[in-house]
Amino acid sequence: MKNNKFIAFVVLSCFCLVSNAQLLRTTVQQGELEGVEQNGLAYYKGIPFAQPPVGNLRWKAPLPPKAWVGTYKADTFKDKPYQQSRRAPLPGQLGVSEDCLYLNVLTPAKRAGEGLPVLVWIHGGGFNTGASWEQNGEKFAQAGIVYAAITYRTNAFGFLSLPELSQESAKETGRAISGNYGLMDQIAALQWIHENISAFGGDPEKVTIMGESAGAISVAMLCQSPLAKGLFRGAISESGGNMVPVDNIRIDNNSIRNVRGSEVYGKAYLTRMGMGKLKLKDLRKQDPEKFMGDPIAFGAGGALWPTYDDYVLMSDPYKLYEEGNYNDVNVLIGANSDEGSMFTGILGRFTPEQYEQEMKESFPDPVWQQKFRKMYPGSTLQEAYDAHSDIFREAAFAWPTYAWANLQSKNSAEGKGKGKVYMFFFNHAKQNFFRRGQQTDRQQLTMHAGELGLTFGQLGGFGGTPNPSDEALSRMVMQYWINFIKTGDPNGGYLPYWPEYAKDTETVMNFRDGAYLTPIPNKPQLELWEDYMQWRRTHQTPLK
Repeated sequence: MKNNKFIAFVVLSCFCLVSNAQLLRTTVQQGELEGVEQNGLAYYKGIPFAQPPVGNLRWKAPLPPKAWVGTYKADTFKDKPYQQSRRAPLPGQLGVSEDCLYLNVLTPAKRAGEGLPVLVWIHGGGFNTGASWEQNGEKFAQAGIVYAAITYRTNAFGFLSLPELSQESAKETGRAISGNYGLMDQIAALQWIHENISAFGGDPEKVTIMGESAGAISVAMLCQSPLAKGLFRGAISESGGNMVPVDNIRIDNNSIRNVRGSEVYGKAYLTRMGMGKLKLKDLRKQDPEKFMGDPIAFGAGGALWPTYDDYVLMSDPYKLYEEGNYNDVNVLIGANSDEGSMFTGILGRFTPEQYEQEMKESFPDPVWQQKFRKMYPGSTLQEAYDAHSDIFREAAFAWPTYAWANLQSKNSAEGKGKGKVYMFFFNHAKQNFFRRGQQTDRQQLTMHAGELGLTFGQLGGFGGTPNPSDEALSRMVMQYWINFIKTGDPNGGYLPYWPEYAKDTETVMNFRDGAYLTPIPNKPQLELWEDYMQWRRTHQTPLK
C-alpha cells in the first residue's frame, strides 16, 4: 500500500512538472522547433517566415519559407535588416544582413493550442533602420500574452521603386508596380503567424498588431491594406498614422509618392550613388553596402518610403475611410507632446534662416505659407526650434492619428463600421535632453519614442532615471494595453474609465503623472493641417 502511494506521488509530481513546464518544443508547418527558456517563458528566436530575399530575390515579394530537416534551433536572434551601420559589431554582437526575414516568439503557454491572445510588434526606424529584438516583450508574455516581433526589409531593399522593377512585376504578376517590399514582408509575417501561432499557444483570431514611429505608420497602413484583411483583430499605433494624399513627390511628411514618382526618385537615388546606368541583373549583384551612402535618402524622416501602388497600399486612405473601406478593427492610437524635438536636435541647430527655407519648400503656395507662418512663427532661435519641432509633430504623427480617429469613430457612430477607437496623448516625461538649456515655459516634454519605456515596462531610457511616478504610470499604461490586447477594450480593474473617442469631447486619455481625460491637445494646429491636407488632395505637384 505504501509503495502504491509512493508511485502515485511520483506520477502526480511528474505530471505537475510537465504541466508547469515551458513549451520549449513545438511543430510548425516547416518542421520542428526548439526554443530556449527565459524567466519562466519559452523564447523562440530567429524563426524564418520567408525565404532569404537575396540574389535574384532582392526586390521581390517574399516567398514562403522552405521546410527544414530535423529540429530547428531557434535560440539566437538574427541580424538586423541591412541598414547604415555606424561601426562594425563587436564580437558576439549582431550585425546587418539582407537575409533578415525572421521573427521571434515569446510565449507563456505550456502547450500548443491554448488559445492565448497574441501581440505582434512591428519595429520603427523611419523605414530605414531597426530590428525586431530591440524591445523586450517579456512583461506582456508574463501577463498571459503570446508576444511575437517581426522584421522587414528597410531602406533601398524594402522600398526602392524603379521602372525596370515595375516592368518586371508587370511581366510576372500583371501589376506594373515596385517598392513596398517591406510592407509585403510584414504581411507575410502576419500570414505565417496566422497559420502557425497556435503551435506556440496563441489564438490566430486574437492577434493585435502594435508599432511605434515607422512601426506605427506600418500599423496604420496594414489597417488600410486589402492584403492584410483578416490577419488581426486589433491595432495599437504609438506615434503613427497614414492619411496623407498621394503625390508625384514627397514633401517632408505631407504626401506619399505614387509609383511613377517613386520610380523617378529611385532612378535619381541610384544616379547619385553612381549606379544609375546599371541593368537590373547587375544591380542585384551589387554589394549591399553600396546602397547605404546617400545622405539625401537616409536623412531625418526617411526618403526611401512606402508607395501608393493601389495593390499593397491604396492611393488615398482618407477617402477610403470616408467610404468605410478599410480593415475595421478596434484601435488604440495616439502621439506624444514633443515628438519633433528629436528631429530638430538641440537649440541652435535649426535657425531662423533654415526656418525661412523650410517654409518656402514645404508650403510653396503663398496663401498656405502665410497661414503656417502665423501658426508656427520662427523669427528667433527658440521660435524656429519650436516651429520645426511642432510642424514635424503634426505632419508626421499627430495629424494622421487625429484624422484616423475622427474618420473611424464617425463611421462607427453612424453604423458604417464597428471598430472602436481609443485615443491617448503622452506628456509625462520631465526630462527631454534635446531641450536642455532652452529658456521656455513649455510643458510638452515627451519626445518621440519617449513613451516606449512606459508601454513595455522598461524604464530608464529616454525619460531619464525612473522614479515612483514613472513606475506607477508604467503599470497603469501597461494594464490598459494588456486589457486591449486581450479584449479589444482597455478598460478593466482599478483603471480610470477610458471612453471611446469622439471628436470635440473629453475622450483623449492624457498620461502625465497619472491618467485623466482631456479634449484633443493642439486642436488649432490639427485643424489647420486638416484644411491644408484637403487642399493638397486636389493640388498635386508636377513631376519634373
